[in-house]
Amino acid sequence: MTVLAGTLVLSAFTVPTAQAAGTGITVTGIVVNGGKPVVVGTSDVKEPRITFRVHLPAGYSTADFSAWDADPYLYHGTTAAKGARSGSLQAGYTCYETAARTSDCEGALYIDPRYRLDSNNDATTWKIGVATKLWKTNGKLRTEQYTTAPGGVQIRRWAKATVNASPEPVKKGGTLTVTGSLKRADWVKHRYTGVAAATVKLQFRKKGGSAYATVKTVKSSSTGALRTTVKASVDGYWRWSFGGWSTTGAATSAVDFVDVR
Repeated sequence: MTVLAGTLVLSAFTVPTAQAAGTGITVTGIVVNGGKPVVVGTSDVKEPRITFRVHLPAGYSTADFSAWDADPYLYHGTTAAKGARSGSLQAGYTCYETAARTSDCEGALYIDPRYRLDSNNDATTWKIGVATKLWKTNGKLRTEQYTTAPGGVQIRRWAKATVNASPEPVKKGGTLTVTGSLKRADWVKHRYTGVAAATVKLQFRKKGGSAYATVKTVKSSSTGALRTTVKASVDGYWRWSFGGWSTTGAATSAVDFVDVR
């Protein structure tokens, strides 16, 4: 059965057990997105995978989905309280009973940056919380608990780079000017804007070669522009490569082939 969870989960690793003392429900092994940070652009919906395990107290069965809820989520702030989930990202998941009172759960988050990420300050490390509920046989809430799990999850802004090398063709030994730009998602303006003061590598692969080598390292301008000059020697492919930050995903441009004559 599928349980729709009002969660704010965007996890990037496995976290220790979260024991909800008020309910007796234990949630373990929360893993989201295969242990990687979640990188989000300006419009495309992201649906990273989530898995976790639930163990219920005596007298309850994980096969009875009307009797319990266990929802891991991410939040901003200092406490894992109800209010922390008011701007949460929704997840749907399915649980399969694997032992008495134990179920393994899997599903996907739903992250729409147009509606859920409204500040660039959301590109940070998010805290992990777990909401648990037990229900009485008459459908009324028996007990409810919001707890914090150790660790945090990085949410990053999607970045992209462009490249252009000129003149084309170029004389051997001549000066080649390589330009481009580095931009990242702006969740307020809902478009990509320049990344200033980023360290970006200019890389080259000669025609017929298989590996890129870093030729120069430059800083992007205040508008995200990239520019440098090199001496042309052989035919090959040029590109820009940015390693990323804790708030911004990595980016590598397409390539520009230059014929050296």
